[in-house]
Amino acid sequence: MVEVTLWGALGQLAGGKSKVEIEAKDIRELFRKLAEQYPGLEPLIDRGIAVAIDGTIYRDTWSKELPKGAEIFLLPRLAGG
Repeated sequence: MVEVTLWGALGQLAGGKSKVEIEAKDIRELFRKLAEQYPGLEPLIDRGIAVAIDGTIYRDTWSKELPKGAEIFLLPRLAGG
């Protein structure tokens, strides 16, 4: 079980929760379970969400394992230039 902080609009789409606990071994499983439990998150997951694990941001590394006790933040991707 990992505790995940949902940043910005992600929390609003998860029923106003800023933190959730999810049983997941890697980023791919985390995204799948989040989409199942909070369907409003699925469109943002499909567009791309950045995952910060202990301060390191992972953008497309879905096989990255989630260490127990890690600080995990999900952040909507920023667009622009």
